[in-house]
Amino acid sequence: MLNRLKKSALATLLSTLLLTAALPSRADLSDNLPDMGTTAGSTLSINQELQIGDFYVRQLRASAPLINDPLLNQYINELGQRLVAHAYSVRTPFHFFLIQNDELNAFAFFGGNVVLHASLFRYTDNESQLASVMAHEISHVTQRHLARAMEEQKRNAPLTWVGTLGSILLAIASPQVGMAALTGTLAGTQQGIISFTQGNEQEADRIGIQVLQRAGFDPQAMPNFLQKLADQSRFSSKPPEILLTHPLPDSRLADARNRANQMRPVVVQSSEGFYLAKVRALGMYPTGRNQLTDELLNEYARGNTREQMAAQYGRAVQFLQAKSFDNAKKIIAPLLAKQPDNVWLLDIMTDIEIGLHQPQQAIAMLTAAKGSSSNPVLQLNLANAYVEAKQPANASRILNRYTFAHADDVNAWDLLAQASAMQGLRDEELSARAEGLALNGQLDQAITTLSSASAQVPLGSLKQARYDARIDQFRELQKRFRQYQKG
Repeated sequence: MLNRLKKSALATLLSTLLLTAALPSRADLSDNLPDMGTTAGSTLSINQELQIGDFYVRQLRASAPLINDPLLNQYINELGQRLVAHAYSVRTPFHFFLIQNDELNAFAFFGGNVVLHASLFRYTDNESQLASVMAHEISHVTQRHLARAMEEQKRNAPLTWVGTLGSILLAIASPQVGMAALTGTLAGTQQGIISFTQGNEQEADRIGIQVLQRAGFDPQAMPNFLQKLADQSRFSSKPPEILLTHPLPDSRLADARNRANQMRPVVVQSSEGFYLAKVRALGMYPTGRNQLTDELLNEYARGNTREQMAAQYGRAVQFLQAKSFDNAKKIIAPLLAKQPDNVWLLDIMTDIEIGLHQPQQAIAMLTAAKGSSSNPVLQLNLANAYVEAKQPANASRILNRYTFAHADDVNAWDLLAQASAMQGLRDEELSARAEGLALNGQLDQAITTLSSASAQVPLGSLKQARYDARIDQFRELQKRFRQYQKG
């Protein structure tokens, strides 16, 4: 039975199903792909992949410690989209997520969804290294490796494969939850899956390093990051989790270095956003070994201007977390005076002013900022400041527009529910809460909540018609997702 397998064997099985890869022995720099004998179309259409991806994203929101930080999410999605823009065979939109986890790992699944553990910020020295991990995962998606693996699995051992996949994804994102969900159905199929994925491994790494180069990053970042992993594994009794789910055989590092050496050398500076995202992730979302240390901040204080900026920002983050708002403001205020439209500084200053019970000052600052009406992060900050200033109608005005354009943002729906409640708009509060529940995969509760909203408004009104139509949409989602809940 699967629950008797050794942890290392299970990790290997998880890695093969999540299609992590080893580099090929020859540095082939072309984009010509080997004939895999299938396009996976007989198993899954692109539309089905999108539906499955939607289902599992909702499950991850409910079960895994996703970081719903607007700034960090904006950063990793902008970085990811830069890579996607230089990838070939892109058939789906891409979405990038962060999980609060101090185990070093990343994985991708159906529908262009890529999940990064926040520990990547701790272990990557520069933006190119972070991008190399993301380019690798993007390549698994563009080559439809997961669909191909599912097709092979169905051919050799018919299983309730979608339900099993969900457990595997949860095992990577939240080991205790996922391990409990795994059953013994995969116990006899491990070797067949491992054999099938060898060809896919060659594709993902070869294509990933080309995406990295085309996007303007340093291709040497891939072997440099692998070297760090190899060194850490060599001097540790327990290898990093990423080496369990992304095996590093002896040939992989040499092949990565060989391929990178054949590419044009470039000098790439990490963006200011990378350094600020790193100290923010470590300072605001610490777990286990993921901590914002004085050692890192002192190192940045001696570095280039971008690193020095990150050192000051990191100190302010530490003060903010300790609720020492005055000290945080002393650091950020002069920086903001020089860069009044810097979204990172505006965001933290908003939190500082709210912490000092001065939300009106935050509102004035945000409304004066250039581009505040179009930047999603600043719009959320402004809505939050209006809620804190007891001006819920202004918050609702922003959030009604925002949620129309960003319907999958749980932060916005939560704020809209608060603003509606402050105005005594019970039906709108319930409607916003229903949307949040649906995004977390709790469709039964969403339907019940939205039914209560419908009962709050006049019979036959436009609002009731809108709520009832949304209930029908939730029920259709229930029907569509039911097939993925097996196992």
